[in-house]
Amino acid sequence: MTSLPALVLFDLDGTLVDPAGAITGGISRALQARGLPVPAEHVLDAMVGPPLGESLRRLARVPEAEVGEVIRLYRADYRAAGMSGSRVYPGIVPALERLAAEGTLLAVVTQKPTPIAVELLQVQGLAGYFESIHGAAMDDLEGASGKDLGKIPILAEALERYAGRFSHAVMVGDRHYDLEAAAHHGIDAVAVGWGFAADGELAAAGAATVAASVEELQEQLKALDEGIRQSGGSR
Repeated sequence: MTSLPALVLFDLDGTLVDPAGAITGGISRALQARGLPVPAEHVLDAMVGPPLGESLRRLARVPEAEVGEVIRLYRADYRAAGMSGSRVYPGIVPALERLAAEGTLLAVVTQKPTPIAVELLQVQGLAGYFESIHGAAMDDLEGASGKDLGKIPILAEALERYAGRFSHAVMVGDRHYDLEAAAHHGIDAVAVGWGFAADGELAAAGAATVAASVEELQEQLKALDEGIRQSGGSR
């Protein structure tokens, strides 16, 4: 049986932290400041998770020439008020404490730019639970190339960092991007139901079950861990 710990990789917004309108409100204000139309609420909700540049182009139909400035305005707003206005989902802190006490390796994998993700986790008092935080580059306008690969390259970076140090890895997240990245890299994923996925999104992305609470998340992580250890394998 393996003695290596599990590696649990958490998404950020919609999984660990509830933006509480900070993201959607910030996008709305940035669009308004540029005199651009603000999408309907359900469209704004769908913009939580993907790279902002991608969402602005595809969902908000922002002209390419305006994307950079909208992102700049949004980030300034988010740092000024959005981070402190967000809140950690109930039960997350005890769950992280329990996982850490069990020796689990914990990391964050997010499509937020890494410096902003680090700052948010520090503001929310969560940074100390994670050995590393992996996000997008700050200067890429989040998908400016038009070749969005979701979380695949970000998850690859995290898995490479811990290569040889874990028995198995699990990606935890609330959107299809999390499940697709996990499937691409051949690792398990646990979908959570308290985030921003649209109806049917997680099932369509291959989620067999969706954890409806942090308690259910812990049960699913435990079951995966026990299954791997009983088989004496790794993943």
